[in-house]
Amino acid sequence: MNADDPASNSQEQNVPPNRWLAFWEVLMVATKLGLTSFGGPTAHLGYFHNEYIRKRKWMDEQSYADLVALCQFLPGPASSQVGIGIGVMRAGLLGGLMAWIGFTLPSVLVLMAFAFLFKGYDVSHAGWISGLKIVAVVIVAHAILGMAQKLTPDKVRITIAVLVAAAALLWTVPYSQVILIVLAGLIGWRMYRNASIASVVKMNVPIRRGLAVLCLFVFAGLFVILPILRQIIHLEWIALFDSMYRAGSMVFGGGHVVLPLLEQELVPYGLVSKDDFLAGYGATQAVPGPLFTFAAYLGTVSMGGAGALIATIAIFLPAFLLIIGALPFWNGIRSNPHMQGALAGINAGVVGLLLAALYQPLWTSAVLSPADFALICVLFVLLTFWKCPPWSIVMLGIVGGVVLN
Repeated sequence: MNADDPASNSQEQNVPPNRWLAFWEVLMVATKLGLTSFGGPTAHLGYFHNEYIRKRKWMDEQSYADLVALCQFLPGPASSQVGIGIGVMRAGLLGGLMAWIGFTLPSVLVLMAFAFLFKGYDVSHAGWISGLKIVAVVIVAHAILGMAQKLTPDKVRITIAVLVAAAALLWTVPYSQVILIVLAGLIGWRMYRNASIASVVKMNVPIRRGLAVLCLFVFAGLFVILPILRQIIHLEWIALFDSMYRAGSMVFGGGHVVLPLLEQELVPYGLVSKDDFLAGYGATQAVPGPLFTFAAYLGTVSMGGAGALIATIAIFLPAFLLIIGALPFWNGIRSNPHMQGALAGINAGVVGLLLAALYQPLWTSAVLSPADFALICVLFVLLTFWKCPPWSIVMLGIVGGVVLN
């Protein structure tokens, strides 16, 4: 679908008439999120929901939920793909690029500086890190509450969400979340296949299907060709690009899941030492933005500034190609009467996955004492009922974490 397609909806009317203003707007909002979105991929979806949906209303609730559901099916950093998708629908292909740059660049620069200046220094036990973990719990709980009110309005979908959450906590194999989402979709299709067809607000996707298909071919081609090039051309930067690209292509579930794969790809070959790897992961937890920017730290340790650029582009490239390749076809899929029932179950399953992530790893790593729980309660009330801005919650959480530790 292109920007002139008559099927495009009224969502286009919210886009600034000047396309360059739209690019600038996307970049500024994404950069704000890149500077303030702490807590990992699940927390990022909460920050996105608050900024893009509640505050700016760039998408309706259902379209956002469907976009999140799509990104749960795709390998790579789900939160980054959601941000890219929103940028594309707001300002085209370049808007998607601006959304990725704004959300990613702040943590890339911080982690590069950390690699150069504080190599081997462990920040994971600092008091302010504890405060940021507590803030992540509050943000995610707030997002789950808002999404659950829209996506689990009846007992069937509430049950699906709870069952998915329980299964996700008890069954932690690498592809469990994809399997659970598929099962939730099947249950939704079975339970709601005879329900009345709901009107779906079509997403504005100004990307031609030909370009989308090309992106999917490039994704598959690089996945096949890069390992061959690595064996034929023995250059360190090709090996680094191949390792990062495969990590971004094969991992479901976000940055926490990619760690074992990155360690296997880099540490045994001497590109990064075990100590540097663990120190960098601790630093990654302390910065806002996507956890996949850990690649920037690893690339810097391995090959300096050029390595950071290569590693960052390589690990995010699959996510960009896949979301661009999938979006133009998503309107047709989500508008299909049979798919609507499945999406009802899938969206409930997404709420369940977020609920599971609220407990593990967020709650288990953040709430270590009654004082931590008390701080969470105070911050949640301030965010949810007093409508304090998220940045103030972040600052209060940092101060509280330092005081409590």
